[in-house]
Amino acid sequence: MSTHLDARDPLVIDTHELARQAGALKELHDVVEAPADLGIEVIGVPEGAPMRLDLNLESVVEGVLVVGTVQAPLAGECSRCLEPVTDEGVYQITELYNYPGREAADDEFFLEDDLLDLEPAVRAAVVLELPFSPLCRPDCKGLCPRCGANLNENPGHAHEDDIDPRWSGLAGFGGDGGD
Repeated sequence: MSTHLDARDPLVIDTHELARQAGALKELHDVVEAPADLGIEVIGVPEGAPMRLDLNLESVVEGVLVVGTVQAPLAGECSRCLEPVTDEGVYQITELYNYPGREAADDEFFLEDDLLDLEPAVRAAVVLELPFSPLCRPDCKGLCPRCGANLNENPGHAHEDDIDPRWSGLAGFGGDGGD
């Protein structure tokens, strides 16, 4: 059976040395480049950024169990003030890659010619843990809704109160004290 996985891809791991021997263990400690589109609109891992993989691959009866962490830098923008946000994330991976030859469920991964593709597991671990509304700091004041000024840089920023447009027609009445 030919495979579509490329063994030269840094997120494709060769498990041949585990040789379907339950209990056989392979440690993987490596730094690889992040794939494209590893994130959401406001924050993610920049393409090509170094991701540190610290994984154990263990041969089990059903396949190869991958357990460990992925550490990756994050870049995005604050959801309140739109300033750049950077962080470092550590994400847990626990995924079973089944041996071929059994019915596949939608959420299961399979080995292909002793190769396993870590990208879908890494993508799921990272993207599902990203903050939906990242902040530059917990007490970010955001932007002025009226003029867009950054309230973190100018905390005393204020505008004169607007007259409610429903009352603007009454603005000329009673101001001179005559009637």
